[in-house]
Amino acid sequence: MTELVGGPSLPQERKLVTSIPGPKSQEMMARKNAAVAAGVGVALPVSIVAAGGGVMVDADGNSLIDLGSGIAVTGVGNSAPAVVEAVVNQVQQFTHTCFTVTPYDGYVKVAEKLNELIPGDHEKRSALFNSGAEAVENAIKIARHFTKKNGVVVFDHAYHGRTNLTMGMTAKNIPYKDGFGPFAPEVYRVPTSYPFRDGLSGAEAAKVALTQIEKQVGAGNLAAIIIEPIQGEGGFIAPAEGFLPALQAWATENNVVFILDEVQTGFARTGDLFAANHEGVVPDMVTTAKGIAGGLPLSAVTGRADIMDSAHAGGLGGTYAGSPIACAAALATIDTYEKENLTERAREIGAIIDEFFGELAKNDDRIGEIRGRGAMKAVEFVVSGSKEPNAAVTGAIAKQAGEQGVILLTCGTYGNVVRFLPPLSISDELLREGLQVVADALAAN
Repeated sequence: MTELVGGPSLPQERKLVTSIPGPKSQEMMARKNAAVAAGVGVALPVSIVAAGGGVMVDADGNSLIDLGSGIAVTGVGNSAPAVVEAVVNQVQQFTHTCFTVTPYDGYVKVAEKLNELIPGDHEKRSALFNSGAEAVENAIKIARHFTKKNGVVVFDHAYHGRTNLTMGMTAKNIPYKDGFGPFAPEVYRVPTSYPFRDGLSGAEAAKVALTQIEKQVGAGNLAAIIIEPIQGEGGFIAPAEGFLPALQAWATENNVVFILDEVQTGFARTGDLFAANHEGVVPDMVTTAKGIAGGLPLSAVTGRADIMDSAHAGGLGGTYAGSPIACAAALATIDTYEKENLTERAREIGAIIDEFFGELAKNDDRIGEIRGRGAMKAVEFVVSGSKEPNAAVTGAIAKQAGEQGVILLTCGTYGNVVRFLPPLSISDELLREGLQVVADALAAN
């Protein structure tokens, strides 16, 4: 096939020239199975050679609609021009020095930008890392060092990563935790707010969680509470209004560091730059990654200056933490979010998804709930006439959508949620076509 150049120049269309996966993708998968550890699974076995806008093109020439953004990473689009230019320019200057050996301006600029943008008008500091899990782990390190306490509270349905500590913080056993223990101690799990299933107000759900914390952990033993403002892998669960502010207020009163894990929700995804802004929550610390750098590995912990500065010199860092190439990408990515008003675009995308599935739900009671914010939307599927999770139809929808050229992700503790994370660069037409493919798959199952 003709060599393709990625980015928005790719034709923005769904086009199938072979079955999915095609012969070249099948050949690649055979090589993958012979060379890559079996534990590294794939959701859709296609070999991608170019991507941009709202599409991904595989080695067989199929053009697929991207409704996943590499799990909320390529919010500005894949191979966004400003990001490509920034990365190329940085590579031509230098690729690496290690910031903790000989620092560079890009790292400092990213920290300055995060300190400006993260919610709250207090003085802030930032530290950069590589992955979301690494950011979460360092946030816990810092909170423990600051409070001189050890306990960490996490929530039902939470996902925080795949390192040993963050596996212990993550709720779902398979595929994330099974057989990989023992996990780090002093992690305590409490109920979250799941309005579709618990029927509680935010205040009621917070009372349940805080009572359990007080009775089973004790504020005097607790370093941090950490929660995703909308739970990601757990099912895109948006808590009832008032839940997060109540947790924050209790944490402040009890010298407990309140941490928001905005790894998946951050950077315009929910229709605001950060999900904390929807209820005016001002956390002590925020972890970010995914959408921060247009596809390059970068993450951050940003928080109150007194907390962040409590760690001793040399206590934070890493060989590749805050890579100069990733920092250049991040500055261009954040600039793109702002210049192209992608928070508004996320709200437009969310409205389209709400309207589309709202119409379907009128005639299909397997659609239990449509939820989320902005371009972080999900549909929870249930058995007809009940709230029993329907993982079978969810899996069938994702499989058929992939065969028809739509990259679609699932999630949820019960495996019954389809999530929508399209790049914010996707067109309305392409989005609607992708949603129709999903609707057709639902109708067929």
